Amino acid sequence: MGSRLLNIQRGAAEHGRLRTGLHNGRYPTRSTTWIVTSHSEEHVRTAAELWGGTAESWTPQGSTTVQWRVITTATSIEALITPGDPLNQYNELWSAGGCQRRCDGATELLTRQPCICARTFGEDWHQQPKGRVCSTTSRLNVMLPDLSGMGMWRAETHSFYAASEWGGMVDMVLAGTDGRGFVPVTLRIEPRQVVRDGETKKFPVVVVELRGITPRQALAGPISTALALDPTGSRAVAAIEAPRPDYLADADAALTVDDVQDVYRAAHAAGHLDAVLVTALTARAEALKTPPPSPEAGDGPDEDGAYEAEVVEDDPADTWPAVAQPGSKGER
Repeated sequence: MGSRLLNIQRGAAEHGRLRTGLHNGRYPTRSTTWIVTSHSEEHVRTAAELWGGTAESWTPQGSTTVQWRVITTATSIEALITPGDPLNQYNELWSAGGCQRRCDGATELLTRQPCICARTFGEDWHQQPKGRVCSTTSRLNVMLPDLSGMGMWRAETHSFYAASEWGGMVDMVLAGTDGRGFVPVTLRIEPRQVVRDGETKKFPVVVVELRGITPRQALAGPISTALALDPTGSRAVAAIEAPRPDYLADADAALTVDDVQDVYRAAHAAGHLDAVLVTALTARAEALKTPPPSPEAGDGPDEDGAYEAEVVEDDPADTWPAVAQPGSKGER
């Protein structure tokens, strides 16, 4: 393995965001399904094929840079927690001028003061209206294995209730894997409700849960990449159960070299290509390259579809009486 710079933190590029809210032009609203945004049109169109919705160009609120967005129909998305610690959590207050406060729950990090929200409004400060106090902000970096690219996607939530659940889930996984290896998870938007001061409030919460593995597996140490990518084994079972095409029959039926090449590519994509099949396909392609021998004169019809007359050596006088005998095939 080559060398790395020791004074630079390594990390994968961010491909886009997984959002649970959008701006309707006047104010932000919550979404009950996932919203995928990215600078890459390809990523968003693939997400639309996987999780529903229509890809569209989109400009984020307060920005002039055009991106792409799809409001999916999916409440759950399959993802991978990557090696390291993928979760960052702060209480933050933002304005048009940028981030005004960033607090770890005890200390406001920009001014190094004790938590301003708790000092002002007490331990239930999070029940204050948005904009008056900080928002509990959790950012989880995950990989989406069914989208192209090896970069990260940021799932972000401002839910006070999700913050404790995300932190507990990730910390338990890190305790088992020591931050090594991938862990398959499902990001699910779950409807919740609370009753406060006699009033029922409904809201969505993003839940992070293990996918296809048990807590025993998750806590036993790093998980193999193969298991993380296919924890249920469904892809392997499908590959075993799927019948193997008859590539030799397809090659025999080919009319051109291009047809044989299509058979080759299909076998290669399915993982069925071996030395025997390569030899057979190569021989068939070479045979199609060699033109067939020219027919001998008189073997076939001419350009008008007529066949050359056959010369009969027998004497017609000897043949005719036999044909004309009563009961013969020539009798009318």
